[in-house]
Amino acid sequence: MKVAEVAARLVVEEGLEYGPAKRRALKELSLAPRTALPDNVLLELRVREYLALYCADTQPLELQALRSLALSWMERLQPFRPHLTGTVWHGIATRLSDITLQLFCDDPKSAEIGLIDQGVRFETRTVPGFRGMPVESLDVHVMCPEFKEYVGLHLLVYDFDDLRGALTPDASGRRPRGDLLAVRRLVHDPALLQA
Repeated sequence: MKVAEVAARLVVEEGLEYGPAKRRALKELSLAPRTALPDNVLLELRVREYLALYCADTQPLELQALRSLALSWMERLQPFRPHLTGTVWHGIATRLSDITLQLFCDDPKSAEIGLIDQGVRFETRTVPGFRGMPVESLDVHVMCPEFKEYVGLHLLVYDFDDLRGALTPDASGRRPRGDLLAVRRLVHDPALLQA
């Protein structure tokens, strides 16, 4: 499907999220807005193919840098039970990708207080959560030493009870997120480039 191929290019080359990439692919291909969109499984497959074809020499190092940066923030935020998710967790991130951590807090405001105590500046917004309900995102710009540029870090704040069932594998048998120990293993074992 041509839409998936164009959307995959936009995800890799411009760092777009899947939804916006699919919609923009429709426009670039001059297709009707109601044209059926590829599902995320197909789009991720096309992204992996694109990375293997055009970015095989750079993407593994960029992914490693993002995972290392995510790990350092997970260690800083350990009291809030951080879990890495998204493209960095699934192994398809590039230097244009943002890092998404899900925090599972006893008190939703504790993450904000923790950032303030650490002197971290952040912006808040509401985004859809993994169960479809709105959650607060604390957005931070953090320096990535390997890139010598800032990367977006999104801290999605969940209630501690949301952690139950959050580690259940998806339809493909993959874990949708990884805890501190899982990310530490990915960072320290260069052979593990995909989660």
